[in-house]
Amino acid sequence: MAHPTTQPEETLEPTWEIAQLFPAQGHWSEEEYFSLGTNRLIEFSHGLLEVLPTPTQSHQLLLAALFESLCSYVRDRDLGMVLFAPMRVQLWPGKFRQPDLVYMAAAHADRLGEKFWRGADLVIEVVRPDDPERDKVTKRREYAQAGIPEYWIVDPAAASITVLTLHGQEYALHGEFVADEEASSVLLEGFKVDVEHVFSEARK
Repeated sequence: MAHPTTQPEETLEPTWEIAQLFPAQGHWSEEEYFSLGTNRLIEFSHGLLEVLPTPTQSHQLLLAALFESLCSYVRDRDLGMVLFAPMRVQLWPGKFRQPDLVYMAAAHADRLGEKFWRGADLVIEVVRPDDPERDKVTKRREYAQAGIPEYWIVDPAAASITVLTLHGQEYALHGEFVADEEASSVLLEGFKVDVEHVFSEARK
């Protein structure tokens, strides 16, 4: 089947009238954020929308390996719920993130919600190569401020998993784990993942 090779005679303009129906950056409300009918990863920060890039195949394979390990551990022990992005997590009023993986303990089931969760007990982020500071610095600060007890930073570039545990209002390093090691949780006693296995899944 042949595909058309000609271009339109005129360059088409965006539908500005539709765009103008939406609030300007900095003026979005939480209600307007929730009303967005899209499966794109969009986070919300005090009136601003932050549109995240579409994940790559290796990112998703890495995430799948982590999800399978964490979900199996939590489900077999009836410890709570594990979900993957996109799922909104409210850090505080006006601030919503969508962690790659998020865990809520059964004891905090009252913080679960159909549209969003109020906080979390453990979050995992896979570092994106276009903006590593977002996961390593910005979200580290925000998740600590939100009182999330444990944060895992999975860095494909370094093939490492950094596990942080909350001490007071800041995260302390539990460990930075690389190949031939097992990344371990403080919050979920006994939960470990083989670092080399996780990253090998992303290379398939």
